[in-house]
Amino acid sequence: MKTLQFKTNINCGGCIKAVTPTLNQEAGAGNWQVDTANPDKILTVTSDKLTAEQVVHAVQEAGFEIQPA
Repeated sequence: MKTLQFKTNINCGGCIKAVTPTLNQEAGAGNWQVDTANPDKILTVTSDKLTAEQVVHAVQEAGFEIQPA
């Protein structure tokens, strides 16, 4: 398993709820989390098959900003 981390603007429960269907579809439920307490709102994705580009695309499609951490 590889771990990918990104800075995002996913900063509240409502944001997490909005991005959950997309990330669950791409990464699988339980394979990602957002640290909203961190000033950079770090999204951590654990996956063997996803690339950083795929995660960036999925989060952008859900309407959020994202960049590699």
